[in-house]
Amino acid sequence: MFGSYEFDWSSIPGSLNFLGQGLLVSLEITALAIVAGIVWGTLLAMARLSSIKPLAWAAAGYVNLFRAIPLVMVLLWFFLIVPKFLESFLGLPPGSDVRLASAMIGFALFESAYYAEIIRAGIQSVPKGQLAAAHALGMSYPQAMLHVVLPQAFRNMVPLLLTQAIILFQDTSLVYVSALADFFGAAYKVGDRDGRLVELVLFAGAVYFVLCFAASQGVRHFQRRLQRA
Repeated sequence: MFGSYEFDWSSIPGSLNFLGQGLLVSLEITALAIVAGIVWGTLLAMARLSSIKPLAWAAAGYVNLFRAIPLVMVLLWFFLIVPKFLESFLGLPPGSDVRLASAMIGFALFESAYYAEIIRAGIQSVPKGQLAAAHALGMSYPQAMLHVVLPQAFRNMVPLLLTQAIILFQDTSLVYVSALADFFGAAYKVGDRDGRLVELVLFAGAVYFVLCFAASQGVRHFQRRLQRA
């Protein structure tokens, strides 16, 4: 396929600043989605395990809905909905650029469904005797969850949470549907501008590989340390 193709990587050095800005956008989306996803996912997980049936059903419906819909479709929905919402309720002028906010909200709500399942499994991995012992010490259910169950659950599921974070970073490339200049979007724009799309896509893929492979090795090392502890 590339037998007669002459590679030219000269577009990359002069575009590193623009590519770096795109990478920063990808990392910002990833960081916010991780924090919001874990917080909202924890509440969803606790709701799914609740003895209050309507609350458990609502949480299960939310999780199943977002896990059954492609991420790119969710991003498109929020790209179309969030600007109208912000214009109506915050008084933003029409045409305001809220693509980054739309992407962050979409990713946070989508990823929380996956984090909820990880956290629910982590909570269920803690022996029920721990909760009973906390109640015997006079703790309320929220206190027992906060001080006894959740710390043990998070210790058990840290490797899975970190692995999901790596997947989330890879998925940020899908924000191209909103023409947001994340890392992949920035690389595509540079390649399209200079007629060197092959080189820039290969470069972007190499960067994703290096970052994700290094992160996955870090997760494995951390998991081995947890097992030895």
